Amino acid sequence: MKVTKYNKLVRDKIPQIIKADKRVPRLVILNHKRFVEELKKKLVEESVEFQKTRGKKEALNELSDVLEVLQTIVRVQKIKWNEIEKNRRAKNKERVGFKKRIFLKEVKELG
Repeated sequence: MKVTKYNKLVRDKIPQIIKADKRVPRLVILNHKRFVEELKKKLVEESVEFQKTRGKKEALNELSDVLEVLQTIVRVQKIKWNEIEKNRRAKNKERVGFKKRIFLKEVKELG
């Protein structure tokens, strides 16, 4: 019997999909603290998958996953989406965005 280890947070219907494929998932329901830790890992995982995309269709698919994880983190951490937007606008006002495509290579210290 082949066993494939995943040890990662998955969407709620994944166990049903695995069972429908005549396989047996081994699951754990996470407590709040561990859930937040795993959401942070999932955000990195999905961001790395986005980084590997080629083309608009793949980017759309992975960005949808990133947004789903981000929205879950916001809900679980009891943060209001408008607080994030307000903070984003404040940072944008202070540092602006990325329209100029500036890539910082290095900074030399003088003196």
